[in-house]
Amino acid sequence: MTTPQGLRLMAVHAHPDDESSKGAATSARYASEGVDVRVVSCTGGERGDILNDKLKDDADILRDISGVRRREMARAAEVLGVSHTWLGFADSGLPEGDPLPPLPEGCFALEPLTVTTEALVRVIREFRPHVLTTYDENGGYPHPDHIQTHVVTMAAFRAAGDPAAYPHAGEPWQPLKVYYNGWSPERMERLDEAMVEAGHEPPYADWRANLRRRPRRVLTTRIRCAEHFPQRDDALRAHATQVDPDGHWFAVPLEVQQRVWPTEEFELARSLVPVDLPEDDLFAGIRELADPDEVCRRAPERDADGELVLAYEGQPPLPVDEDAPDVAARSTEPQDADGDGQDDMRSEEGHAG
Repeated sequence: MTTPQGLRLMAVHAHPDDESSKGAATSARYASEGVDVRVVSCTGGERGDILNDKLKDDADILRDISGVRRREMARAAEVLGVSHTWLGFADSGLPEGDPLPPLPEGCFALEPLTVTTEALVRVIREFRPHVLTTYDENGGYPHPDHIQTHVVTMAAFRAAGDPAAYPHAGEPWQPLKVYYNGWSPERMERLDEAMVEAGHEPPYADWRANLRRRPRRVLTTRIRCAEHFPQRDDALRAHATQVDPDGHWFAVPLEVQQRVWPTEEFELARSLVPVDLPEDDLFAGIRELADPDEVCRRAPERDADGELVLAYEGQPPLPVDEDAPDVAARSTEPQDADGDGQDDMRSEEGHAG
C-alpha cells in the first residue's frame, strides 16, 4: 500500500480565496498526513470587489489590489500547509446587468481553450498529482471563471497523459481521479437546527431557500477533517479583502460545526481506478496500488474516439423536487428567508461551498 508521503493532490480553483472556502480543511488534513498538496489559482482575482467593509476605503489596497491578493494567497497557503501555483490568467470579473455586459477582452473566460489547457497540463506534468479537485460543470456557482475552471480542468485531465497532446509541456502524466467540490444542503439544515436549539438565528436560511430550486448533486465522498476547521477559518481570514473576520462565515461556533458536521463533501466525477462508493478518502483505490506513479506514467486506455476509458463516471444531478415548498415557481428572484433584507447566498456564494 502506498504511504501518504508518496501521494499528491492538486486543487484547481478560479481565484485566490476559493481554495480556503472549498475543501480547505481536507487540503490541510492531507498536508498534515504527509500528502503533497498543490493549489492552482487560474486567475489573480484582480477584478474582484473588496468585500470586507472595514477595508473598502484603504488607499494601499485600492492602489494595488493585485499585489494585495497575491500576499493574501501566500499567507493562506502557509496556513493550510500547501504549495501554490498561479496559472497566470486575468480575472474575468462577475458581469451584472440586464442584458449582461460583455466580458473584458483578454480575460480567462475568453482565452482559447488550447492556451488555458496547455498551461494547466504543464503544471500537472510538473507536479504529477494522483488526484485533482475542481468545480462541477456549473462552476459550483455561475461565475464565468468558475465555469471555465471546470472546462479547463477536465480538458487537462483528458490531455495530460496523452504523449501527442502538448508535447512541449513535459512528460505525460495521467491523474487517476477527478472530484468536484461539494456543498451539502443537509449540512446547512443540521447547522441551522443546532443554532436554533442554542437560541440563535439560522445562518443558512437564505442558502437553503436557494438550494431547493437547484438540482441536487450526488455527493460520493465525505472526508473527516473537523480538527482542521480552525486552519480553514484562518486561511479564509487571510483573504482579508474578501472576507469580514466578524462576518457571516464565522457565525457558527467551531465547536458546533465540529460536533454536528465534521466532514467536507466531494463528488467523484471521473476515476481510472475501480471505486467502492461511498468513500471516506480521495485516494481510495490509489493507495492499494503497488506503484501509483508507474500507473500515472503509463499511457491510459482510450476508446475509438480517443476518450479515456473510465472505471467510474459521475452520476447526473438529482432533479429538483417540484412539489417541495417554495419550489414550484422555479423563480430566480432573491431569497430572503431570514428577513435581513438581503439574499446571503447571492452576496457570498463565491466564497463558500
